[in-house]
Amino acid sequence: MISIQKEISLSPKPRGFHLITREVLAVVLEIKDIQIGIAHIHIKHTSASLTINENADPTVREDFETYFNRSVTEDMSLYKHVYEGADDMTSHIKSSILGSSVSVPITNGRLNLGIWQGIYLCEHRNNGGPRKLVVTLMGN
Repeated sequence: MISIQKEISLSPKPRGFHLITREVLAVVLEIKDIQIGIAHIHIKHTSASLTINENADPTVREDFETYFNRSVTEDMSLYKHVYEGADDMTSHIKSSILGSSVSVPITNGRLNLGIWQGIYLCEHRNNGGPRKLVVTLMGN
């Protein structure tokens, strides 16, 4: 059984939904040694999240941003936790809806994602800064 865990720092990204599959794979080169396993990716923040979705058409990521901004409005009169601005509490809500981790099967040394799937960093803050991920690979 192979077990590997690495922490990745992602460069700051603007608010929105960003494909990070390649960034993750660039750091966990040991994935090639796993024939059957799982990759677990966790974000160590409460105002950004992770999800898996469309990796080809960038308008999907734009539509995600539009949907979440309409669903969780930045009306400061609705929230008490606004210490860091209008995007403070809304970022926590969006992060809870989407989640802080994703798990992906590993097959023959590669992430076993669908042809149109990619891992997204969902940046919910206007100025989120660098983000840290913990990637755990387990398998044979």
